[in-house]
Amino acid sequence: MPRRQGMLHAFLALAVIVAASQASAQRAITSNETFKAMIGKWEISNADRDRSCHLTFKVDPSGALFKLEVDKACAAQMPELKDVIGWTIGGLDLVKLMDGKGKPVLEFSEVESGIFEAQRPGEGIFFLQNAASAAAVNVPLDQMAGDWSVVRGSGKTVCTITLTNAAAGDDGFALKLKPGCEPLVTGFGPAAWYLDRGELVFRSKAGRFWRFEATDPKNWQRSIPEGREPINLVRQ
Repeated sequence: MPRRQGMLHAFLALAVIVAASQASAQRAITSNETFKAMIGKWEISNADRDRSCHLTFKVDPSGALFKLEVDKACAAQMPELKDVIGWTIGGLDLVKLMDGKGKPVLEFSEVESGIFEAQRPGEGIFFLQNAASAAAVNVPLDQMAGDWSVVRGSGKTVCTITLTNAAAGDDGFALKLKPGCEPLVTGFGPAAWYLDRGELVFRSKAGRFWRFEATDPKNWQRSIPEGREPINLVRQ
């Protein structure tokens, strides 16, 4: 009897140590900047983008992993994910989609800002991209044409810009500023616009650039230059 009790105490002590170690590892992961950036809805697609579906990365622990919601469409669009039960962050900030045996099904590394790539031998390359940005990438150019408000962080509209479909040089389209624009915009002097890898780009007459990232297809936030306060483009 004493021997059994000793074994039980040893087992319980080991369980406590394992649980504490797991909790410590999860705390380290949740403080990782890549982990924080991944929380939310993402699109996974193959290289040809003829197959895609959405994944929602969550902060909630699920055993040694974190919860991952897989859209129903993924069963048909991405059968490669059928064994995935959760996600985590590994060495070199790899985003890992894990199976029930603790093995990675896909390991994504960031190749551009907000775009991750994974490769499976014999199956090609897969991409992860923020769902809002992915939706923006798929917006046809003709649907971008029209009036957009330039809005400062305070919520004040400082200019209205009309994006047109008229060519402006080899790689852009013409835009027009409506009367009443403030120096923030007129001083920059945007002359053309185009889409580049999911970002909306304004090119000035002097060859400078403003780059915007989509929060959704009708709302874009300036990422370059960042400035002291947010600058947004809002579809009218």
